[in-house]
Amino acid sequence: MGPMTDPTTDTDDIHFYFDPVCPFAWMTSKWVRMVQAQRDYAVDFRFISLRLLNAHIDYAAHFPPEYEAGHTAGLRLLRAAASVRAEHGRAVIGPLYEAFGTRIFDSHTGTYLVDNRDFRGTADFLGPILEQLGLPDHHLAALDDVSFDAEIQAETDEALALTGRDVGTPIIHFEPPTGVAFFGPVISRLPDADGALELWDHVIGLARFPGFAELKRSLREKPQLKAFGVDVDEVGTSEDWHAGSRRTKH
Repeated sequence: MGPMTDPTTDTDDIHFYFDPVCPFAWMTSKWVRMVQAQRDYAVDFRFISLRLLNAHIDYAAHFPPEYEAGHTAGLRLLRAAASVRAEHGRAVIGPLYEAFGTRIFDSHTGTYLVDNRDFRGTADFLGPILEQLGLPDHHLAALDDVSFDAEIQAETDEALALTGRDVGTPIIHFEPPTGVAFFGPVISRLPDADGALELWDHVIGLARFPGFAELKRSLREKPQLKAFGVDVDEVGTSEDWHAGSRRTKH
């Protein structure tokens, strides 16, 4: 495994912690990119692993059948991302995450499970993305390289230290290291350009209020993503994501 890069930069406006298989992190990242383009924010995309976050949970007893395979695929992709970051720098993670999310959520329908294994965590999935970005294929070996897990765990712990542990993905840290941090916001629809800035200013304003902790509802619309069968001009059906997921036991 290559050496870890410096985890802090003086020029970041936003640290965005993502797991590549989380659809709501992907929706929020698309919104953040809209804000970034208009405000000229510097965004550093960082790692948080749902598989490591839920390492203490019996998946078979608590989650629908596909969750463990999906979260494991996310961890495998984060290993590859850590390998890419170590060799090519932090700036490439934004385009890499964008390529992950576009292929997973905006270009795919149906299941990713093949013989109880999630295709997203395979070389067949990652290879074309590396080629698209002009990255060498030796990063495919990182999918199975557990030596990257300590780095991913450390970054997951870094994110949770900002918010507390009873959260999911994404986590946003605005104006680090001393600015506000929060889980979410969880959104299922993308606003227009003006609405994106309005939503951002409201979220940051609320998060900056001293003593503010939580504003939440567990009902979520299916996000406007091809992977969920919801077109951009449709409203997805609502589901109860109690405890931040579709866990079957709590």
